[in-house]
Amino acid sequence: MRSFTQQGSSEALYTTLIKQAVDDEEVFLNIDLMHMYEYDRELYGQLIAYPGEVIPLLDNEARYIAADLVGEELPEDKMLTVRPFNLKEHKVIRDLNPEDMNKLISVSGMVTRSSSIIPDPRSGLFRCAACGEEVLNYLQAGAIEEPGRCPNTTCGKTMTMQLMHNLSEYNNKQLIKMQENPNAIPEGETPHSVTLFAHDHLVDMAKPGDRITLTGIYKVEGMRVNPRIRMLKSVYKTFIDAIHISRDERSKMFTVKPDDSMADGLSQEQTQQESEEPAFQLGTESREQLETKEAELQELGADPDIYEKLTASIAPSIWQLDDVKKGILCQLFGGTTKEWSGGRVRGELNVLLVGDPGVSKSQLLSYVHKLAPRGIYTSGRGSSAVGLTAYVSKDPETREMVLESGALVLSDQGICCIDEFDKMSDNARSMLHEVMEQQTVSVAKAGIIATLNARTSVLACANPVGSRYNPRISVIDNIQLPPSLMSRFDLIYLVLDKINDSTDRKLARHLIALFYDNPPENAQAVIPLEKLRDFIAFARARCQPELTDEAGQDLVNAYQTMRHQGIGRNCITATPRQLESMIRLSEALARMRLSPTVERHDVAEAVRLMKVAMQQSATDPTTGTIDMDCINIGVSSSDRRARDQLSNEVLALLKAARSPLTILELVTQMNAQASVPVSQLDVNEALKGIAHEYVRLPGGKLQATNA
Repeated sequence: MRSFTQQGSSEALYTTLIKQAVDDEEVFLNIDLMHMYEYDRELYGQLIAYPGEVIPLLDNEARYIAADLVGEELPEDKMLTVRPFNLKEHKVIRDLNPEDMNKLISVSGMVTRSSSIIPDPRSGLFRCAACGEEVLNYLQAGAIEEPGRCPNTTCGKTMTMQLMHNLSEYNNKQLIKMQENPNAIPEGETPHSVTLFAHDHLVDMAKPGDRITLTGIYKVEGMRVNPRIRMLKSVYKTFIDAIHISRDERSKMFTVKPDDSMADGLSQEQTQQESEEPAFQLGTESREQLETKEAELQELGADPDIYEKLTASIAPSIWQLDDVKKGILCQLFGGTTKEWSGGRVRGELNVLLVGDPGVSKSQLLSYVHKLAPRGIYTSGRGSSAVGLTAYVSKDPETREMVLESGALVLSDQGICCIDEFDKMSDNARSMLHEVMEQQTVSVAKAGIIATLNARTSVLACANPVGSRYNPRISVIDNIQLPPSLMSRFDLIYLVLDKINDSTDRKLARHLIALFYDNPPENAQAVIPLEKLRDFIAFARARCQPELTDEAGQDLVNAYQTMRHQGIGRNCITATPRQLESMIRLSEALARMRLSPTVERHDVAEAVRLMKVAMQQSATDPTTGTIDMDCINIGVSSSDRRARDQLSNEVLALLKAARSPLTILELVTQMNAQASVPVSQLDVNEALKGIAHEYVRLPGGKLQATNA
């Protein structure tokens, strides 16, 4: 620890890290075990086999070095604790066996549940009820020994020592449930899970939905047949005592020092102090290495062609679809969330892809899920309402009812990718209304009433009815989703498979080239995947762009222009939701440049992206013009006017008739005087609009009320 140096450096690495930890008043020291393996393989083997004995020795050595550097012994509350990580061999949860008992192991998985903080006694103060004599006993071998007799020689009574709970000392402890990563489960298998306990500073480091790499000691514990009988079962209970927890997405996306300056209760000094800390807190990287990484990302953001490079790096194996990729890119960066005493406006963007089969919709979803480790990939057919939100189950150990998080809650501050969105059940789809706007999940089940955060972006793809998009009808009729849910999507893209000899030839060449040993340059990312993750995380954590006066005026003008398009036709072409979407898109575009302000060209590109999506999804198939009623209420204004006109014609026929008419007679008379053929379904719809103007007589005949 005193003499290890990295290649190309003359300074002792861990001496520098210890000095940095003492200066920052930190109480833990991360040790990369690959460094130990290079330096002394025998010591590495001893640590793996006997972690309970070797780690305390490393703690003492780190404290001696810290005392030498400071010149005095550190106080007890600032003693350094060693946290080893990065083992040479990583285990899988399902491969843990009795050979690993009491050894140091490393496993990866996803956190599914974390308990509240449990007070773990470290020492107990016992007081004699007769004379008041006090005795302090410390935890030894997992238990605090209770004195059987009062130590006072003048008293000496038995069974009088009482534990004083308020004068005893406790450590923080937390129970965490972790299961295998969804993408690491073998075919046809169900995920295995393991219980782990986190102590002191590791408490609350992992939240449900986090993907973590855990280093800890694999332990076993006997289970009693009955709590009142000391007889143990033949099968023991296993758990892991956590020593080091590394969040896999810490440097990748959404969770690199997220900006909490909007949160209530943070003072200005705390916010300023947090903003001065480096964005990356990983392993054994020194402050200089972190600053170098930040400088590289700052240089990347200053590139004038960063927008085109980022677009080319999103799913490079998928040919064209540039506007769709730009919309997804804005979703990855996201806007800024606004909070005030009166409410909250979300910063996350929701995107829906609708189109024909075989146009790479699911491939885009898979790429985004791989790029964003914080998130869940699910299918509409296999998702239930409670599986998306939250469900209540009984804890097998405590027998209490506990709340388990669903897919949307687990992907909090991430992206929830939903494939086959049109095949979801109505119950599951109704749960998305609250999530996509208020970004919360309200639960009232089995006596548990809670509101869970679901600050997630939803990326969904849907196939049309009959698997082929019909351009003659609206988007609502094509995929048969409720208009109230469709209106919550910021961008709705139609990805259609159109026949064109030139584009078909280019697409075929692109697909065939992917199977070569050396794929073409246009199928390779301009920015590597790992660097793209770091850049997105850095932009979300450090860049909170604000609107300038010029950009705000451009947004107002664009919104007014969009609204004016429908004045002559008496229809709505834009709503306040479209204005909020344009603001979020503008902020996401500014984040790509790491700009603190939203410029006018960001607004121009946001308006262009919005118009591209609206021209595809909100176009009235009968008139060819944009009409937001197609999405907001499912019926365009021209169809609504045609229905009103048909209702008036039907009412006029009923009033003019000398005797009651059947529906078939109404259809016949309407077709006799109408230039466009009218079906029986159209007449039934028209009758709904004048339900109070006629009465239905026996025999199915209709008569006007004032006839």
